[in-house]
Amino acid sequence: MNNEIIKQKLTEKFGDQVTEWEEQFGLLTFRTPAENNLKVMQFLYDDDTLRFRFLTDLTAIHYPERKGEELCVVYHLHNLEDNIRLRFKVYVPIEKPDVYTISQRFSAANWMERETYDFFGINFIGHPNLIRILNVDEMDYFPMRKEYEMEDPSRRDKDNEMFGR
Repeated sequence: MNNEIIKQKLTEKFGDQVTEWEEQFGLLTFRTPAENNLKVMQFLYDDDTLRFRFLTDLTAIHYPERKGEELCVVYHLHNLEDNIRLRFKVYVPIEKPDVYTISQRFSAANWMERETYDFFGINFIGHPNLIRILNVDEMDYFPMRKEYEMEDPSRRDKDNEMFGR
């Protein structure tokens, strides 16, 4: 099994619903619409050739410059039998960051989705207990979004002259 076979099988099954194919450092990456994440995940899991049955990681990325698709959920899957890894992404608007949960298929996704919700505000539809797990409940923002300046520009102790810049 190799990346070409994976790409071929996904293209045969989903056609133009899987796009933006990349292969960095041998890791095949593609994109699918958010409403298809469960279908693609199920196909990758059930197919007798593909057998992607281990969820390595689930996280998100904030792209503030991409209007209408500011948030990206990233899944890393592993086929343990053939030792092949795969990454796929789904993009959602920041106004409606809804993605279907995969916690019924992968039990480890339960905590990963809660952490992603906690830091990025992704609403995993159908999640059994989508609450904050690392930040305090009173927070009314999501700290990993790039919505705030890195440093307070009014602080004098952070002046570039003091750091030789």
